[in-house]
Amino acid sequence: MKIPFSPPYIDESVINEVNDSLRSGWITTGPKVRALENEIKQLTGSQAVLGVNSWTSGAILMLRWLGVGAEDEVIIPAYTYCATAMAVMWAGAKVVMVDSGEDFNISVDAIRKAITPHTKAILPVDIAGYPCDYNAIMSLVQEPEIKAMFQPTSAVQAQLGRILVLNDSAHSLGAKYHGERSGKQTDITIFSLHAVKNITTAEGGAICFNMPEPFDNEQLFKDMRLMTLNCQTKDAFTKSQAGGWRYDIVGRGMKINMADINAAIGLAQIRQYDRLLSERKRICMAYSKAFSAYDWAILPPLVREGYETSYHVYALRIKGFSEAQRDAMINEIAKSEVAVNVHFVPLPLLTYYKQLGYDIADYPNAHRHYIHEISLPVYPQLDDEKVAFVIKTVIAAYEAVSKQNI
Repeated sequence: MKIPFSPPYIDESVINEVNDSLRSGWITTGPKVRALENEIKQLTGSQAVLGVNSWTSGAILMLRWLGVGAEDEVIIPAYTYCATAMAVMWAGAKVVMVDSGEDFNISVDAIRKAITPHTKAILPVDIAGYPCDYNAIMSLVQEPEIKAMFQPTSAVQAQLGRILVLNDSAHSLGAKYHGERSGKQTDITIFSLHAVKNITTAEGGAICFNMPEPFDNEQLFKDMRLMTLNCQTKDAFTKSQAGGWRYDIVGRGMKINMADINAAIGLAQIRQYDRLLSERKRICMAYSKAFSAYDWAILPPLVREGYETSYHVYALRIKGFSEAQRDAMINEIAKSEVAVNVHFVPLPLLTYYKQLGYDIADYPNAHRHYIHEISLPVYPQLDDEKVAFVIKTVIAAYEAVSKQNI
């Protein structure tokens, strides 16, 4: 039985929505992008939502808006995908990595220890869709002694008067934190809508604006919409209307807008997201029920008091295994044509970041999580028979590797 890791969910409603876009005569930024933005706004309760062409470009945009420079520091977890760090670097700031807690997510204590007068932003990451401790992080940046340490280097930073919290929620659209959907708990939240995500636009992202007063989130949305279109005062849809050709360029913008043809995919999916999310939950709960019988299986956090994951990834950890044993177990699983993955290789283990001087020895929790982790497939198309096959295959792989001298 061949089981891929994370194929996109494409049903007739998705095909029909895309065909509608194709037949409309308009395929770039237009009404479907706006409809998707509104759906995400309604789902999350955010003040405003802007579609962009990727999580990464959205993060670069917001860090540039914040006005970070070469002497400014942005705190991120070492246990994340490279895009978290790349966005900071392309925005022109210094990446400060910190270790993880037991739930895979960034350690709030580690954040506290890493804050300096140069810290301008914190980028917590919702690993596998499980929410970070937003309240603790937002309380931290509001503490009088932390605010007193803050030294703004731009007008936006001065207006905020504290460290910005920009949540990397690439995995967590639909997650819950104390009864509310992820997306409104921090100043800025950015979701990924990449092909492997719960809701996809093939490539894309969505920025949720929830800045405190005196910021006007609706105006910020309009300003950033302009920025995503090279600071052109009319988008192409408006400019294409009869008599609407004249436009102006009013700043140094970027070209990172989302297209209607992409938004159509996500629009069809998000309209049935409650059902799709329940299917993902079905699979994750079946994994937890099965693996809870084995003392070698460390189950990932799914639902705990005040927290519920988006069921994006099932991050199983194998107790007591070395990295070589974990890799051997993945190879055994692959023999049955079941595709699994690892989330993530900590950044300090990657060549580029090693060369920059980051040392995995400084991030023991991140390293330990990585060594033991195997991500199992989770998507609505996995029926109960396929889920049972994955479970059987993983158990057999563990038993085979545990008998080997590795």
